[in-house]
Amino acid sequence: MSRLAVSVLSVVMFAAGAAMVAATTLSAVQTLVVPRATPMRLTRWVFRSVRVVFNLRSKRAKDYAAMDRAMALYSPISLLILVVAWLVIIGAGYVLMFRALGVGPLRQTFILSGSSLFTLGFAVPKDLPTTALAFSEATFGIGMIALLLSYLPSMYTSFSRREAAVAGLDVRAGSPPSAAELLIRYSRIEGLDRLDELWQTWETWFTDIEETHTSIPAIVFFRSPDPVRSWVTAAGAVLDAASITASTLDRPRPVEAQLCIRAGYIALRKIADFFGVPFHPDPHWPDQAISIDKSEFEEVYDQLKQEDVPVKPDRDQAWRDFAGWRVNYDSVVLALAALTVAPPAKWSSDRSLISPPLAPILHRRRSRL
Repeated sequence: MSRLAVSVLSVVMFAAGAAMVAATTLSAVQTLVVPRATPMRLTRWVFRSVRVVFNLRSKRAKDYAAMDRAMALYSPISLLILVVAWLVIIGAGYVLMFRALGVGPLRQTFILSGSSLFTLGFAVPKDLPTTALAFSEATFGIGMIALLLSYLPSMYTSFSRREAAVAGLDVRAGSPPSAAELLIRYSRIEGLDRLDELWQTWETWFTDIEETHTSIPAIVFFRSPDPVRSWVTAAGAVLDAASITASTLDRPRPVEAQLCIRAGYIALRKIADFFGVPFHPDPHWPDQAISIDKSEFEEVYDQLKQEDVPVKPDRDQAWRDFAGWRVNYDSVVLALAALTVAPPAKWSSDRSLISPPLAPILHRRRSRL
C-alpha cells in the first residue's frame, strides 16, 4: 500500500472515530442534560432491546405480582446499559483514532483506549499526540459517569413528587383508584364543594408530568413502590372523575374540572407522542369510539344515585357528555397503561392492549443517535 493511501486511510479512521465520539456525546447530552423532549436513536435501541428481554421474562410470570417485580428493574437496568453503550462506542471511536496515529497492534490500541477511558493509567502513550488523545478520552469517560450521577437526583426528585400525589389518591379513590369511589367518598363527607381544590391540584400535577416525563423519559417506566399503584391508572381515575363531574353531577358548571381534563389529556398526549403512540389530534365522539360501553357508564350512574350523589336526571345526555370528554384521553390512557404494564384498574389498564408495545422512544422523525 502506498504512503498516500496509508495517509488517507489514517485520516478516514481518525475522522470516523472522532465522529463516533462526537455523536455519542451529543446523544448523552441530549438525553441527560437538555431539558427538552428529544428522542435519540441510540437510547431508543437500548430501551427497545432491553424491553424485548423483559417482555419474554414477564410472559413467564404466573401472576401480576411476579410481572411487577420483573418490570420494576426494566428502567434502571436500561439506564445502566445505556451508559455502558455510550462508553463502549466512545472507546471504539478512540481505538480508531489511536490506530490512525500509529498505535499498534490492535491489542495494544484497545488496551490504551480502555486505560484512558476508565482513567486506569496502566498504559502509557508513546508521544505527545497520543498523550493528548488519552487525556481527552479520560475526560469523556469521567464526564459520562458525572452526567449519570447528576441525572439521577433530578429524576428521583420528579419521581417522588409524582408518587406523592399517586399515593395520596388512595385516601380519596381507593386502591386501585376508581372514579366512582372518589366521588362517593367526597359526597359522604359533604365535600363535593371541595372537589375544585382536587381538580386544581391535579391540573398542576398533569402540567408537571408533561415536562418531566418527556425531558426525563426513563421516569415513565419507574414503577410505584406499591405494586397496585401506577401513575397512569391514577391519571385515568382522576380524568374519569373529572369527566363524570363535568357531564353527570348535578352541580354548577365545573370550570376547574374541565380545566383539569384539558391539562390531563394534553399532558398524556405529549408523553404518548414522545413514545410514538398514535392518537387522533382532535377526536370527537361518536366519530371516534371510546373503550367504555354505555352499560358500564350507566352502572356507575346508578351507583352514584344509590349513594345519594346528585346526578342529572337525563342519563342519556350525561352519557353523551361523558363520552365527549372521555374521547380526548381514552386511547392514550390505554396505550400508556400497556406501555408501562400498569396494574389492573377500572376503565384504564383493565382494557389496555394485551401485548404492551416493545418500547420507548419510537418517534423516528426527530430521532438522532
